Amino acid sequence: MTDEITFADFEKNDLRIGKIVEAIQVPESKKLIKIVVDFGSEKRQAVAGLLKHYKPEELVGKKCVFLLNLQRRMLAGIESQCMILAAEDAAGNISLLQPEKDIVEGSKIG
Repeated sequence: MTDEITFADFEKNDLRIGKIVEAIQVPESKKLIKIVVDFGSEKRQAVAGLLKHYKPEELVGKKCVFLLNLQRRMLAGIESQCMILAAEDAAGNISLLQPEKDIVEGSKIG
C-alpha cells in the first residue's frame, strides 16, 4: 500500500477521456506503440508499452483514460505527451481503463 495523498494532491492530476485515432508499432521495438489521441480540443501522442497485450489496430477507436499533465519524455526517439492508464494483475495481464458509457472526448475525470 502507498502513502495517502490529500484531495488537493489528487486534483493536480489532469485525467481525461481520449479517443485513440491512430496507433502504430514503434519501429525496431518489441513492446512500444505510438498512439495519437483526440481530446476534443487538441490531439496528443503517447508512447505505451502495450504491444504484448494489444495490436495497434485493436486500439484505434477506443476511448480510454489518460493523464495529460505528466511531464513529457522521449521514448525511442518519440515524445510522449500524455499517459494511457491501465490495470495490471499479478500474472502480468493488462487491461486499459475505459469509460463504461460513451462520453465526449476531453471529459475530465475527478
